[in-house]
Amino acid sequence: MSFEVKHLQKKFGEKQAVEDLSFELRQPGVYALLGTNGAGKSTSIRMMLGILAKDHGEVLLNGENFDTRKVNVGYLAEERGLYPKYPIMDQLMYFAALKGLSADVAMDRIKYWGDRLKVTEYLFPERKLGKKFKPTLAEQMSKGNQQKIQLMAALISDPEFLILDEPLSGLDPVNTDLFKSVIHEEIDKKKYIIMSSHQMPVIEEFCEDITILTRGKAVVSGNLNEIKKSYGRVNLFVKCDEDISDDIRTLGIKVINDTPAGVQLKVKNESEARNLLKQLCDENKNVVRFELREPSLHEIFVESVGAGQDADTEDTESDKAEGTISE
Repeated sequence: MSFEVKHLQKKFGEKQAVEDLSFELRQPGVYALLGTNGAGKSTSIRMMLGILAKDHGEVLLNGENFDTRKVNVGYLAEERGLYPKYPIMDQLMYFAALKGLSADVAMDRIKYWGDRLKVTEYLFPERKLGKKFKPTLAEQMSKGNQQKIQLMAALISDPEFLILDEPLSGLDPVNTDLFKSVIHEEIDKKKYIIMSSHQMPVIEEFCEDITILTRGKAVVSGNLNEIKKSYGRVNLFVKCDEDISDDIRTLGIKVINDTPAGVQLKVKNESEARNLLKQLCDENKNVVRFELREPSLHEIFVESVGAGQDADTEDTESDKAEGTISE
């Protein structure tokens, strides 16, 4: 199966929300869309799903138009999408019915995911003697548990294609690890997954291929390992028992950050790093740590997007669309 996005564009008034976005997912795995708030990630996802109309471009599955009515797709939206005044069990059964599941199959899967995500007590509350049974409403649950219910709704049909928009946003460390374990299981099942996030460690854990968006435009795209290699091993961290500021200054090496734990440097090439190490050894200085590495995804992201860029929100029309979907 091959999933392809070609020259996707969307404009809200005078604002270009997404500009000529293209990428391809040719085999099972996770493709990441990265960017600051307002970069165009969610707008791009909604166009892929047909929730928002495209101004231009194509979304193809095996060379044909991607149609969520014909493909089993699970979608975890960034914003809360549950009906607050309705019982969560009724909502899950309704979402399962929309996917064509029988009541028996839906109930079996709700029991499984309720146990897996540790929300069984809300789905099947114990009946207490002398008290009338009351089902749990969405608004009675914490944000983290609502997020679990939304993940259940996305997974209940056992989708072959999964889209996760900021899946770990707002979760505590315990539930973050729980969600990660579920995502790893879906990857092991050879699912096709698109993940949107601005959490760099999460992307490095799951994704081989990425696109970094800024103001709706792709500024970096491709295989993450190849992208890192293209930057070269220019990030140097040095910890020494003695002061090495004069050595760094003499060789003209750029200091990124100087902390009690060590000095972070940016070298022009590996030769410059070796020169520093040789000079320190010649001076009999005690080098505790000397690490030369490729840049992290966080560093690539900051350099590509710009450390000082304002995280402005997406266009008002896009916000209106989000409100319509979640209400």
